[in-house]
Amino acid sequence: MKSFTLHDLPSSERPRERLIQHGSDALSLQELIALILGRGIQGESVMTTSQKLLAQFGSLESLLDASLEDLQQIKGIGVAKACQIKACLEIARRVNEQSFNKAHNKKKKQILSPQEVFHLLKPKLARHKKEHFILLSFDTRNQLLGMDTISIGTINASLVHPRELFEIAIRHHAASVIIAHNHPSGDPDPSDEDIRVTAKLTEAGKLLGIQVLDHIIVGNDRFYSFSS
Repeated sequence: MKSFTLHDLPSSERPRERLIQHGSDALSLQELIALILGRGIQGESVMTTSQKLLAQFGSLESLLDASLEDLQQIKGIGVAKACQIKACLEIARRVNEQSFNKAHNKKKKQILSPQEVFHLLKPKLARHKKEHFILLSFDTRNQLLGMDTISIGTINASLVHPRELFEIAIRHHAASVIIAHNHPSGDPDPSDEDIRVTAKLTEAGKLLGIQVLDHIIVGNDRFYSFSS
């Protein structure tokens, strides 16, 4: 048996033709993912594979959090297709992040307390199943210059490197920064590694003349602030 491609569908139902005729916004999420995958497997169309992927993960956020190994648990998705999915979702994430930064550069928001940071980040971080490490950059008047995702995964000193973090802060011409990450367990109490990473980044900031104002850990309904 041969693998099923999008060409096996009737012309009027092929996502590519529908996109050409009606635009990308006319396509369902299933169709968009099918276009990324391009080909199904023996006995199963690519649209079915796409449907199974969505049924397994449920949302784009869950897909973004999924590892390559997680994606490959779906029959018909190997390393190459898993990489394609991750690359497309990462592009979308970066576009969203850049749009946020541009919007805040046009109308800068002044942030004065850990509570304000928590309320800003909670919608972004609360539902993630993996730790997301975020950098907030500020000018001399505590106005937000940018919010950037530094890394995704369990926080440790090797994953969150001062070089990458402060390179972004310097690009924003930041006078100070707040670092933040979520605990998927919902409990924001800091781990020993959280404490070590905070100390390491604070010392690096002193050398560069960029003050680390706080490290905030976001939980489900509460947060932990290292500055409090």
